[in-house]
Amino acid sequence: LAFVAGLLEHAGASSAFATPTVNGYRRFQPNSLAPDRATWCYDHRGVMVRVLGGIEDVATRVENRLGEPAANPYLYIASQIVAGLHGIDNGRDPGRPDEEPYSADRPMLPTSLPAALDALERDSAFGSQLGSIFVDYYLRLKRNETGRFAQWLKENGMNAGEEPTQWEQNEYFDFF
Repeated sequence: LAFVAGLLEHAGASSAFATPTVNGYRRFQPNSLAPDRATWCYDHRGVMVRVLGGIEDVATRVENRLGEPAANPYLYIASQIVAGLHGIDNGRDPGRPDEEPYSADRPMLPTSLPAALDALERDSAFGSQLGSIFVDYYLRLKRNETGRFAQWLKENGMNAGEEPTQWEQNEYFDFF
């Protein structure tokens, strides 16, 4: 379970890779069957990390529900490997399973892409494992994207709201 602990510990930073669009953060709401904080449990769809199976079960697997379909699969998987191995290398313990994930006393997930990028910038594990040049470039690229979104909102007198904007349709729809 040390791998799971690493996923939880680095959830904020890894969300920059797992949920790389401004739209992806709208789903992190309580009681939505999407996680809103860094939680884990056995076979519970409301947690971030869902462990299916058991110690003697050869089909046991870990499902991280942080990601969105628009994530680059290579960066998403790499971020999970970095986080999980950090948990193993440092003997981390995930604590008790979170049977009530939406009220668990656990760190909240970022609620926006800029918040996730700030978490990534503060987390040294990714820079040391993926390379600081790569992480710095990724941060600049994604901050440019969020800046363009913020500028579009300002120019159109809007806020991000609960529904995708025309900017998001233009930015992501054809690409993804």
